[in-house]
Amino acid sequence: MSTAQRSLVSDEKHVYNVLRSERFLRMEGLSKEVPFFIYHFPPAWAVEVEGLRDRVTTKLRTDDGLSVVDVNLYDLAIQLLQERGVWDRVLALEPEMDKAEFRETLQGMLDPHDHLAPAIRARLNAEPSDIVFLTGLGEVFPFIRTHTVLENLQSVVTGRPMLAWFPGTYEFTQAHGHQLRALNLTASDSYYRAKDILEQEA
Repeated sequence: MSTAQRSLVSDEKHVYNVLRSERFLRMEGLSKEVPFFIYHFPPAWAVEVEGLRDRVTTKLRTDDGLSVVDVNLYDLAIQLLQERGVWDRVLALEPEMDKAEFRETLQGMLDPHDHLAPAIRARLNAEPSDIVFLTGLGEVFPFIRTHTVLENLQSVVTGRPMLAWFPGTYEFTQAHGHQLRALNLTASDSYYRAKDILEQEA
């Protein structure tokens, strides 16, 4: 569905109805794929989508009795850097280093396999829930790429569905397959295992 045909109101209704459905919660119809879903939205909608997500979360909890754990990658990244005692050093390095070098340094410190996935596993073990939200994806780009995180969470987020809130586009073309384009920038990343929640039946 093109953005021109979408509205926040219709998106909110659809996302909520899918998330509360038995089909979604039981992870049916996935053809043995991981229970990962993506809600992609125009970056300009970011503030409004925060409100949408809050309302959907509240309705799921109060009206449907469902629990949601929200893993915000931006908050998690800061937490991990602070716990390792390097946060102040990172802040001091940022204005002095070449951008590409700084990005590489941060990517090493926040490697999805070595650092993010274990931290998310610990969080999910501590907070049982019906649904997982993965947020903060735009804030950590390009230091953390969504497709790399999803690849490393395939053995971490199990037994419950996960919805990634992605500012950008997630589209399929015959030439390139499924592509994630963060913030609608030129660079895109291949990731085929997630399903577009806007294309799911409630």
